[in-house]
Order: sequence, then C-alpha cells, then structure tokens
Amino acid sequence: MTERIYLDYNATPPLAPEVVAAMTPLLTSAQGNPSSRHWAGAAARDALDAARAQVAALLGCDATEVVFTSGGTEANNQAIKGLYFAARDRARFHIITSCIEHPAVLEPCRFLERLGADVTRLPVDRFGRVDPDDVRRAIRPQTALVTIMHANNEVGTIQPIAEIAALARAHGLPCHADAAQTVGKIPVDVKSLGVDLLSLAGHKFYGPKGVGALIIRNGAVLEPLFHGAGHEAGRRAGTENVLEVVGLGAACDLAQSQIDDHRVRALRDAFWRRLQETFGDRIVLNGHPVHRLPNTLHVSFPGHRGHELLAQLPHLAASTGSACHAGSLQISPVLAAMGVPDEVGLGAIRFSLGRNSTPEDIETAVEALRFVVDERRPMPESHDRHQPASKT
Repeated sequence: MTERIYLDYNATPPLAPEVVAAMTPLLTSAQGNPSSRHWAGAAARDALDAARAQVAALLGCDATEVVFTSGGTEANNQAIKGLYFAARDRARFHIITSCIEHPAVLEPCRFLERLGADVTRLPVDRFGRVDPDDVRRAIRPQTALVTIMHANNEVGTIQPIAEIAALARAHGLPCHADAAQTVGKIPVDVKSLGVDLLSLAGHKFYGPKGVGALIIRNGAVLEPLFHGAGHEAGRRAGTENVLEVVGLGAACDLAQSQIDDHRVRALRDAFWRRLQETFGDRIVLNGHPVHRLPNTLHVSFPGHRGHELLAQLPHLAASTGSACHAGSLQISPVLAAMGVPDEVGLGAIRFSLGRNSTPEDIETAVEALRFVVDERRPMPESHDRHQPASKT
C-alpha cells in the first residue's frame, strides 16, 4: 500500500490554513452587499478594501490599481480584449505575444484575429525563453500591445519581462504580463517589472479557486469585459465575491513571508539530483536550468510516455503536457516550440512542489518512478493517508 503524494502545485495548491481562517468568519458575517450604504454593506466594503490593500502590498502597486476578477483567465481576457475594444483604430491593432503562452492568452488573441487584429507570436529558444531583441524587431507602427507571460506554467522558465516591458515603454506601448505562475513564488513588483497590466490567480498560491485580479496601472484605458453597474470603479461590473476576495488577500499576506521559498527550491534541486543519480542519461531536464520557478521540475524520460508512467502511479499526482488528438499522441506545444524531439517530449512529466512537500515525498516518488521505468510493472494499489489538493 502506497501513500498518496501531491506534486502538482502549479495546477493548484491546497488552501492554506491561514486563508481558511481569514475566510471562515465571513461565512456568518459581513454578508451585506459592499455597494450598499448601510451598516451591513459597510462591513463587506471594509473587508473588500482590506483585501485590495493586501494585494497591492504584495505587488508593489497602488490599491486603486487592483481590479478583482474571477481568476487569471478573466484577468487575461480583460487585459487583452479591453485594450482592443478601447482602441480608436481596431483595424490596425497589432499584438505581440509568444508561442508558449497559456491558452488564456492565446485564445483571446485568436478571437481578436477573427475580428481583424494582427497577432505576432514570437518563438522561444531551447530553454523556453523569449529573446527581447525579437520583441524589438516585431514592433511596428500598428503595434498596440505586448503580452508575454512572466513564467511558463509547464517548464517554469521565467521570461525577461522587465527588459521586454522597457522596450515596450520606449515605444509608448502597453505591456501585459500573465503572472499567474509567479505571484507568491518569486518577487513580483509591478513597478520594478515596468508592466502596465498584470494578471494573477488566487488558487495558484494557496488562495481559493474562482478569484484573481488584474492590475491596471493608472493611466491605462480598457473597455470593461463586463458591463453593468459601476463596481470596481467602473472597470468590472458585478457584485464582488467578498468571501473569496478576502481569501485572496490572505494568500497575498502569506506570500509576503514565503516568496522565493529556499526550502522548496532546495527540495526541488534535491529531487533533480536523486533523479539523475537514479536514471543518469535516461532522464532529461526541460526548461531553463537557472531562470525558472523555484518549485518546478520538468523532466523527460526518453523512449517512454509520460502519461503511461503516471497511469502506473495512481498515488502520485503530477502532470504531463502530451495530449491525444484524433488517436495520435502529440507532445506539448510548449516543448514543440522549444525544439524538443518527439521521443523526448512524449516522455515529459512536470513535478511542481509546494509548502507541504517533504523529503520523504521525494524519496518515495523517485523509488516509484524507478520501479515503473526500470521494471515496467504496475505499482501496488494506493490508499488515502493525506488527501491531495484537487487539480484544475
């Protein structure tokens, strides 16, 4: 019998106890509408304002620049579509992005292409990094937006956003960064990065699912994604989700003390060393060896299929980027863009660690992988000891 191990924190970590503690009182109090002017609404408004200040404190921006959303996907859509629909000349609207963005960026760009926008998707190098010179060369008179993710959700590679944002600023262009994978893991300061728009998702750093934020620097003009009453200073209609917004604020407070967690980084590095010791040249590291998220380890077992290995390890929660389309297994588009050969990319597995990960988890995971990679036999039946976080 084998204990369950959760190594999929980039998908979603569990709610932190501190976040649960902050949210629990609101189940029975502060139930008024934050837009109401009576005493019940005032309590909800106070909770909303406090959470907004917590988000701003973590990201180094003004509280007035924080717009609460339903998550990172909505924030990305609001940033990209909002600029497009606010533009005076949409027929000449040119967007610069990368080919490895999350679908929450790629799909809004495709949608706007159908409306007439022009999109340039920049390549990445073998580590998954965008070259700022490629950004500079792609800028044209019609360019209206540069949107590049802060870090890739699969391989964990961190992009040179500050340099890219500086290029955009020099040409008078707004720059948006999808920071869903970086907020709470590494320092993210809106002013230092120089971006005009930044998206985050609460459930990526121990907050609740269904809440996020878009940072809109003062001066940026966006058409709202939702139209209605004047919530969020007229930038996002709909009564605010006070319960989960408070959870987001608590997660931001917690992140202040856990940013760039050296324990998690050391554990990830120990995991990689143990895998190298065990598999030698039969394992490959994907992504940048230095410029990557401190919790992310993306590896390939050439000659194997990552999804088949994980299928034999039902007790181990991790991710694989390959997918089956029309009966044909294809490697992740991110790995394909990095030039990873099919025989390597099909054997890819992403392990992402978090605050609850332990050295014992790592040892158990390495031994389990050795068992299925070397022996190609199914593992013994698993059982629950610690319920893992749900995956999205």
